[in-house]
Amino acid sequence: MLKHFLKSLWADNPVLVLLLGMCPTLAVTTNATNGVGMGVATTFVLIGSNTVISLIRNVIPKKIRIPCYIVVIATFVTMIEMIMQAYSPGLYDALGIFIPLIVVNCIVLGRAEAYASKNSVGKSIVDALGMGTGFILALFALGGTREFLTNGSLFEIKMITVWSSEYSFSLMSQAPGAFIVLGFFLAGMNYLDIRKARKSGEKYIAPEGLDCKHCNLCDMGK
Repeated sequence: MLKHFLKSLWADNPVLVLLLGMCPTLAVTTNATNGVGMGVATTFVLIGSNTVISLIRNVIPKKIRIPCYIVVIATFVTMIEMIMQAYSPGLYDALGIFIPLIVVNCIVLGRAEAYASKNSVGKSIVDALGMGTGFILALFALGGTREFLTNGSLFEIKMITVWSSEYSFSLMSQAPGAFIVLGFFLAGMNYLDIRKARKSGEKYIAPEGLDCKHCNLCDMGK
């Protein structure tokens, strides 16, 4: 179980490797607080839905399993939405529509279908914790980087006083900035994977559909 948990943090990171949940990843990571808040909310839903779906997996008819999964997920999303609205209204307002959209998050529904519906409660909880923690770390890294580059702060604590509202790198707080930072993160992940493969004497194989055979950027410059 520990190996599966650790694998979800890096090798199967939902954002940096599997590229799931891109909508909230790019939209809410304007700062570290929003990123961690969205990550924690999604992790709560993951743990709750994985647990319940694992418990009732042998009771749900296969033909209606997806609607049943969505009902379970929506229940936990409603719970976390009400909790955040009551105890953290500022974060609730900042995340906005992306809290109820957790219902259709590919990570949550994907783990319900691919893992919780086929494994025991204990394994499903560990899987949810691993995926959720990986999601939190990825969103924190993206949000923290964008917040720091925008105005020199982290968790709204000023790190570099020279940056002010007048002299801020506003691009990083906007949509293009999210794509740029995520692109650098993905490039870094690929570089580390290639380096690891070379050190172990293995040949690095790019994910299916992302190798040179499926790219024509080099031909465009000719």
